[in-house]
Amino acid sequence: MDYRQKITEEAALMFRTYGIRAVTMDMLANRMGISKKTIYEVFRDKDELLQGVLRLMILRQKEVMNKILDESENVIEAILKMLDKMIDHLQFMSPAFQLDIRRYHNEFADRLNSGEGIPFYQDKVEIIKKGIKEGLFRKDIDIDITNKCITEVLKIPYDKNVFSTDDLHDKDVLRNFYINYLRGISTPKGLDLINHYEKNAGQTLNR
Repeated sequence: MDYRQKITEEAALMFRTYGIRAVTMDMLANRMGISKKTIYEVFRDKDELLQGVLRLMILRQKEVMNKILDESENVIEAILKMLDKMIDHLQFMSPAFQLDIRRYHNEFADRLNSGEGIPFYQDKVEIIKKGIKEGLFRKDIDIDITNKCITEVLKIPYDKNVFSTDDLHDKDVLRNFYINYLRGISTPKGLDLINHYEKNAGQTLNR
């Protein structure tokens, strides 16, 4: 593992634990037992380091997503598992990180999705197409528009005008929000599967 990878992984851990603004380059260097100069030889500044951390988080999410897709019987099951993973991930983040990421998320996440080679946006297109092929999503939905909507929906937990920090610790709030969107693009077959999996999970959904 090279220095860039080591620094990025340690920074990701510290950001999630203490928050982005609370972590300084000096703290990171001391934690790793290296000089601050070494960090600046790899990353121009903290903003570039944050971009690297977000890129790493997206790639890790992609790895988890692909594993879930491979192990699930259908797209609905896969999406519900991904949803639970995302909620658990949010709940284990420190409140400071959640507040800071609201400030930075849109600017950097948009940059990552649009221009830095992360195939996350395209991955959601493939999931939608797979759902249509399985007869679980409606054929009449516009795939590109649906993908854009899902992308925006994924940003909403970071919008302080929609969710408070307390809401992020309420699993039912987030599940209801995402599941109701999923219902809107599903066929009767897809809705039956949602009801089946949610009933077994013991969840109460808004209709």
